[in-house]
Amino acid sequence: MIHPQQLRVLVAVRDHGSLTRAAHALGYGVPTIAHHLASLERGLRVQLVERDRRGARLTPLGAVLVGEADEILARLDQAERLVTTQRDLGLTTIRVGTFASIGSQLLPRAIRELRAAMSVQVEVVEAEPTDVVEQLHAGDLHAGLIYDSADEPAFASPDLTSTVLLEEDYRVLLSGDSPYAADGPIDLADLADADWICSRDENETSDRVLLRACRLVGFEPKVLMRTDDLNMIHGLVAEGLGCTIVTPAAVDTRFAVVTRPTLQELGLRRTSFVRRSTAVPRAVEALHRILVRLLPPAPPSAELGTSTPAR
Repeated sequence: MIHPQQLRVLVAVRDHGSLTRAAHALGYGVPTIAHHLASLERGLRVQLVERDRRGARLTPLGAVLVGEADEILARLDQAERLVTTQRDLGLTTIRVGTFASIGSQLLPRAIRELRAAMSVQVEVVEAEPTDVVEQLHAGDLHAGLIYDSADEPAFASPDLTSTVLLEEDYRVLLSGDSPYAADGPIDLADLADADWICSRDENETSDRVLLRACRLVGFEPKVLMRTDDLNMIHGLVAEGLGCTIVTPAAVDTRFAVVTRPTLQELGLRRTSFVRRSTAVPRAVEALHRILVRLLPPAPPSAELGTSTPAR
């Protein structure tokens, strides 16, 4: 592996023409300069510098490497200055994971308010809840928005703390031209021959809810396609090619689709703000408070703004 200091030594040898002058320029002793050069040459298995009584000069391969080194060191210096500047300004970067439907509706406004209140950069990572939780455990995210079923919590962990932000009823998403699109609840048994659009992950919350409800009325849902692309899902449903289950927050009104409740109990989808239980940046706590405030009043079962262990 090439280390930046080895490249700095090589550049200094080129610029000053001897190990002694390179050492003086960098504030090192000559043995240190010689050590860095030897390590670099040993790692690359080539000779980079020729030394004689007149000084030191680069070999052709040394000249090739030092040409790249100039750009690499300039980028490293720029990165160091950027980080130092942000540190001195108190600028924090946090990474937040979210699923697409609620994230696109809620996070932009919350991030705007957060950045107006403090010096912070927010990186948003779009991912399904399982991936968000995995990245939180790995330390790749500071916080996330996830969903699960209020009846079948899926993400219990002592390492995470969550706040329930919203609870919504699951409904069936149908084409606006569907014979079942009229007002009133649908009996799932009437959809036994329908095609269903499901998540790529068979263990995803909505798939588990659908499978449980269908089995209770005596059929297995026929899967037309597995996708997490909301545009694709809405497009397929709008064309009457299949149906799926959603919550109101996930419905895209640009498509000719409608949602209908079912006679069977599908349960609630619970959206939560999740973070690691260990110390988190101040910006994460601020984002949490903003999200709680931005959401409309929730029914009592949602326990809006109440911190609970992640489910």
